[in-house]
Amino acid sequence: MSRKTLVFAELRDGQLRNVALESLAVARSVFPDAEIHVAVFGDAAGEHLTALAQHGARTIHHARHPELVSYNPDAYVQALHQLISELQPALVVMGHTYVGKDVAPRLAAKLGVGLVSDCTSLEGSGEGVVLTKPIYAGKAFQKRTIKSSPLFVTIRPNNFPKPEPDQTQTANIVSYEPNITNIRTIVKNVVKKAAGGVDLTEARIIVSGGRGVKSAEGFAPLRELAEVLGAGVGASRGACDAGYADYSMQIGQTGKVVTPDLYIACGISGAIQHLAGMSNSKVIVAVNIDPEAPIFQVADYGIVGDLFEVVPLLTKEFKALLEQK
Repeated sequence: MSRKTLVFAELRDGQLRNVALESLAVARSVFPDAEIHVAVFGDAAGEHLTALAQHGARTIHHARHPELVSYNPDAYVQALHQLISELQPALVVMGHTYVGKDVAPRLAAKLGVGLVSDCTSLEGSGEGVVLTKPIYAGKAFQKRTIKSSPLFVTIRPNNFPKPEPDQTQTANIVSYEPNITNIRTIVKNVVKKAAGGVDLTEARIIVSGGRGVKSAEGFAPLRELAEVLGAGVGASRGACDAGYADYSMQIGQTGKVVTPDLYIACGISGAIQHLAGMSNSKVIVAVNIDPEAPIFQVADYGIVGDLFEVVPLLTKEFKALLEQK
């Protein structure tokens, strides 16, 4: 019997999350000879089946059920539990998103198997699976070799390359309606804040503001820069506590953990709690009026100056540069 891996392909507002494709790349690299199965939920998933096949899925299990239209932890756990019990995969991979962080521990506990969360590196070896994950709020990294099977892992978004699509590849589509019972919570309606913008956990570029923005209106130049760069807009906890930004924008130990290609920190001092959420960014640019701000110790590039003068200049230069292309 050949080995199987299972990837949970998460959708957000009907769109396939990038981390779902990154999870496929992880599954292919850890066990190259394994059958790759993908679980995807809801009617909206239908338009993404071709993309999943072209990125490596060989069998796609498309679950439809009224309780799977919106995220419901009881329904998601039951639907995945039934599929895992049938497939008996050696590895289950999903994104370290708010859904993954909620579902994976419940499933692992229900099945009595191991879970390693927030992985930044995975590779197969003769002894098992070698995983790397941050510990102590990102101050150190721990490497583990796991020999037990099945193994559940959640991966940090933006840490793994997406596989290149192969237009010739197709997948076996299996539609099923899971048996979902004893739901403790009924989702009747979903009301969201009209935040818009780029999802911070998957953004390649983030422009973030701290107490130095001085007010909610102080985020305006940051939003203008973000619009030019196609970036997401984040905030430190200090800015959120002061009422300058919504907590959905918070980056840090008690907020979102991000790993963009470029992180522009404006008016952020660089407290350890904030660094825990963004210190793994590939390139960090800091703008702060205080030359002794701790943020400069982790920044690749630092600009000492008033953000209300520096950020508009950056916006102007980036806009001119992009218009030349």
